[in-house]
Amino acid sequence: MGGSESLPKVSLTTDRVVLVTGGNTGIGYETAKWIAMRGARVIIACRSEERAKSAIERMQNEFKMEKSKGALGLCSSETLALEFMTLDLSSLRSVETFINNFKAKEPKLHVLLCNAGIGLHEQNYTEDGFEIMFQVNYLAHFLLVAKLLPLMLNSGEDCRLIFVSSEAHRTSSFDLDKAQGKHHTKENFKRLMYYGNSKLYQIMQMYCLNRRLQVANLTVNSLHPGLVNTEINRNFDDMKCLSCCFRLGGSLGMIKTPFHGAKTSISAAVNPQFKDTRDAYYIDMRIGRPNNLARDQRKQEALWKYSVDCLKDFLKEEDLQYLEKP
Repeated sequence: MGGSESLPKVSLTTDRVVLVTGGNTGIGYETAKWIAMRGARVIIACRSEERAKSAIERMQNEFKMEKSKGALGLCSSETLALEFMTLDLSSLRSVETFINNFKAKEPKLHVLLCNAGIGLHEQNYTEDGFEIMFQVNYLAHFLLVAKLLPLMLNSGEDCRLIFVSSEAHRTSSFDLDKAQGKHHTKENFKRLMYYGNSKLYQIMQMYCLNRRLQVANLTVNSLHPGLVNTEINRNFDDMKCLSCCFRLGGSLGMIKTPFHGAKTSISAAVNPQFKDTRDAYYIDMRIGRPNNLARDQRKQEALWKYSVDCLKDFLKEEDLQYLEKP
C-alpha cells in the first residue's frame, strides 16, 4: 500500500462514528479503510450492497496484510469496524429512507464525508427532475447534511463535515436560472462546466453552513483530492481531448492513485491539527484557496435559498431551524 507513514498519527475508537458516502470504491474506499484502520467505526453508504460487501471483504484482507507487515498506527482489533447502508443519491426518496434508517440505529455521528459523486456525465435527469451531477454531487448531499445536522450537533466535541470538491470548480459559472441545464440540447450540454458547478456549490455550502453554525462543535470544510485514477474517469471516455490529456498526465506521473488521492480526505477527517479549522479548502493536505465565485457571499446565499426551495417537499419545519439565515 505504501505511504501510510504520511497519514496523520491518531488513534481512534469504535465510539467514533464516521459516515463515508461512496465508500466502496476509489478515494472513498481508501478513506473508509484507513480511517477504520485507525480504529473508528465506519459506515459505507452506497447503492450496491454486493459491491459494498465485496469492498469491505477486501478492506479486511488488506488490514490483515498491513498488520502482517508491521505497519504502524493500526488499531489493535482483529477486524475492522465496517458497515454498509444503502444510499442512492440519484433518488431523494432513497436519501430520505437512508436518513430515517441511520437515525433509527445511530445515536451519534462524528464525521460525515460527502465523498460520492459522478463526473462529466452527459446530460441526464434524475427521477426528481434535477440534472444528475447537480443532484448526486450536491443537492442530495445537501439534504443528507440538513437532516443529520441535529445528530452531529449533539455528538460531542470535534465533529467534522467534509465535502470532497474539486479544482474543477474553477471551470464553473453561476446562473441559477440555468442550473439544471435544460436550455441545452444533449449535443451542446457543457459537461465540464456543469460538473464544475456542482463542485462549486459544495464549497459555497461549506461557507453557508459555517456562518449558520458559527462556533458550534461541528466544523465544515472542503477539499480537492487531486487528479486521481478512479472509476469517475470512465464518464469522459468519449471526450477524446480530455481522455488524451488524462492519459498523458498518467504517463508523466501527474495522476494519483486512489490512496494518495484519499490522503487529504483522511487528514481532514481525523488530523488533530485541524480540530478547530473551518472554511478550509484543502489541497494536498494543506489549506488552499477556492476561486472568487466560491467566496461570493451574496451568491452563496442565493444558492442556499435555491437549494432549500428545491428540497421543499423533503425539509420539515424542524429541519429549517438549522438552515435559516444567521
